[in-house]
Amino acid sequence: MFNTMTVTKAAGALIGSLLFLLLASWFASSLYHVGPTGHVAEGEAHPQAYSIAVADAEAGGEEAAAEEGPDFATLLASADAAAGEKVFGKCKACHKVDGTDGVGPHLNGVVGRAVASVGGFSYSDPMTAHGGAWDPEPLQVFLTDPKGVVPGTKMAFAGLKKAEERANLIAYLQSVQ
Repeated sequence: MFNTMTVTKAAGALIGSLLFLLLASWFASSLYHVGPTGHVAEGEAHPQAYSIAVADAEAGGEEAAAEEGPDFATLLASADAAAGEKVFGKCKACHKVDGTDGVGPHLNGVVGRAVASVGGFSYSDPMTAHGGAWDPEPLQVFLTDPKGVVPGTKMAFAGLKKAEERANLIAYLQSVQ
């Protein structure tokens, strides 16, 4: 069935294909080199394709404080619960304010309530270990980045980045006791 010539042809084809792939790889890596070139002296930074100019940190710190606006207590004092009800629309997929639990625990009476204290709801271990109370300040920090504040929480929400939205939402949650 197989004679010596057939085996030699098959081996030649296989070795020729591998040789072609090796040469193509060398050629491609010479054209499209990724990574450091090796032409940098010890201790020097590798050259970048482009640089982004950044303002000094000292000058930017004053501007950032001016752009940040009023503190959260001031925002909460002037917050609008009606606007907070609209923001709560983002929370409705998992939370309710009628005393029943959904995917997440119910949120009526949450402001001032102890963390992970709704009876019958199965909280994640990190949330149970978090402790404390949902006063307005800790609540607004949590709402900024839930997974950053309580790593491992089951809450999949990315957070509210705007301080006004957080203040309005907390004012609404205070009104639904």
